[in-house]
Amino acid sequence: MESFSGKLAVVTGGGSGIGRELVMQLAEAGCHVATCDLNMEGLEETRALAPAGVEISLHRCDVGDETQVQAFAAAVLAQHSTDQINLLLNNAGIGGGGSFILDDRSQWDRTFNVCWQGVYYCARAFMPLLVASPEGHIVNISSVNGFWACMGPQFAHTAYSAAKFAVKGFTEALLVDARLNAPHVGVSVVMPGHIGTSIVINSQALHEQAEAADMDAEAIAEVRRRWTKIDPEAANLEDHEVRNLLEARGEMFRDTAPTSPAQAATVILDGVKARQWRILVGEDAHTLDQMVRDTPEEAYERAFLTRLQATGAWGNAAL
Repeated sequence: MESFSGKLAVVTGGGSGIGRELVMQLAEAGCHVATCDLNMEGLEETRALAPAGVEISLHRCDVGDETQVQAFAAAVLAQHSTDQINLLLNNAGIGGGGSFILDDRSQWDRTFNVCWQGVYYCARAFMPLLVASPEGHIVNISSVNGFWACMGPQFAHTAYSAAKFAVKGFTEALLVDARLNAPHVGVSVVMPGHIGTSIVINSQALHEQAEAADMDAEAIAEVRRRWTKIDPEAANLEDHEVRNLLEARGEMFRDTAPTSPAQAATVILDGVKARQWRILVGEDAHTLDQMVRDTPEEAYERAFLTRLQATGAWGNAAL
């Protein structure tokens, strides 16, 4: 797919972050876009920022709900007066459910459903429309946590990592399937490192967690208890200090990343044009990928993280 001009793309999670940048860059290239999110206000902002001259339809959809995904697909066909699409970019994702042992199952399942089932449901709904087109491409966004299942040996990251491993494995298997049965459809798995998005902030809202300032004493105590397992000094934090650190966490993740959403979107779309099936985004992703391949049995030891940080390619965290 050397050009996006005149094509029709479907982008999930287009209300912010990488999804928003994908919509904008596709529109700049003359591509019509159908995009979904749970945040309609964010989608409206995306459309307002995108250049004129192409059709951008907005759809509210929870990709973790197959019924909603099927309705989304039907709405795309109706609003764009078509029976096919050219691009599907499965970008929507949330964090949460870090510990399989300690965290509430509903949060674990919610994270896994959005990050994995959302990709599966959208692939099921839109793959026939890609196959029907003369030129198609599906892009599934995994993560460095799709080959490194933590953010360091001190942090449990089970739901998100399990989902991203599933996305990676599914996409690699789909690559072979498409080459055999739909060779005109390209397949790519994307593994970003730390990208400056609002995923931490948005995930808290989607899990219906209280804002840090509104958390009760019991919730604050639970946060303090978990932090103390990592750093004993956390036991001395006052309630207001815990709240302040929680509020700063999402902003720090967004504002200190080595790669911007715009840069990530450019790498992804350039990879699609080059028909790359495996797209790493960010120097940190490339470094981590090589290190895990070189010493897989050390990947979850503290010494591995120390060596990773010493490379200078690793920032605060990756999602």
